[in-house]
This record gives sequence, C-alpha cells and structure tokens, in this order.
Amino acid sequence: MRLLRSTDLALRVLMRLAVVGEANPTTRDVAADMDVPYTHAAKVVAELTHMGLLTARRGRGGGLALTEQGRTASVGAVVRAFEGEGDVVDCEGATPCPLNSGCRLRGALRRAQEAFFASLDPVTVADIVAEPTGPLLLGISTAPHALASHRSGPNTS
Repeated sequence: MRLLRSTDLALRVLMRLAVVGEANPTTRDVAADMDVPYTHAAKVVAELTHMGLLTARRGRGGGLALTEQGRTASVGAVVRAFEGEGDVVDCEGATPCPLNSGCRLRGALRRAQEAFFASLDPVTVADIVAEPTGPLLLGISTAPHALASHRSGPNTS
C-alpha cells in the first residue's frame, strides 16, 4: 500500500510542527521546507486545521502551530482521514470485475487495510518525533525563518 501524497505531507507537516517550538512557520515556509507546491501544502494545512490538529493565524506574529490534540493524535486516525476508508481495489468501477459476486480477494484486502490502520492507531505524533527523529527534523529545514530560529532560539519578533 502506498500513501497518497497528501497523507504523506500531512504526517510530515505534523512532525515538523511538533519540533519547531515557538517558531510558528507559515504555510509557505512549510511548503518550502517540504519542497512541495504551496497550493498542495495549503490544502493539507486547511484539512489539518479543520481536524483540530493545527492552528493557523494570519498576519504579523501569525503562522502555524500544533495543538495539543495534534501532538497526541493517532497516526492511524490521520492516515484514515486522508486516505479514506474505501476499498483498496475498485471492484465496481466503470468496468465491474466479473468475479465480484464470489471473490474472496476483496475481503482479504479489506482485512489487510484494517490491520495496517490498526497497527498505526496506538502511535502518536509525539511518538514519531521522539529521539532521534526530532533533532534530525530540526536539521533539515531549508526555510530562512527556521534556520534563523534554530540558530538563535525562539522567534521573539
């Protein structure tokens, strides 16, 4: 199973914000850090904000911040929200599968998908940024704001 680009980005955004402290990067900063188009990052940030995992403030002193709910969010719940809980294969699409009425593969794939989600359910965002990941995340930023705040401490302007 391969995650959608938006699911991957959502997890990386949550991880990045879990380690930036008080820097409050903007969506543009996050897009630059992740090397993704701004519009894609904006959609993901909007969904994470809607889910209550991030706060987003505009203007001077604004930016993105991880909420407490975001820090303790289940990775499985985030993946479910972005991936959807539909079937892994489309048996009833434009050209329905002729085996649809007696196929056992669909059920097996559904059970495998649920096992995948269930294995991620107990893992939280805080868990996936614990040592050694957190410090590594701080070291890979390319946005000027993050490099400056990483070198000189929290942004006080």
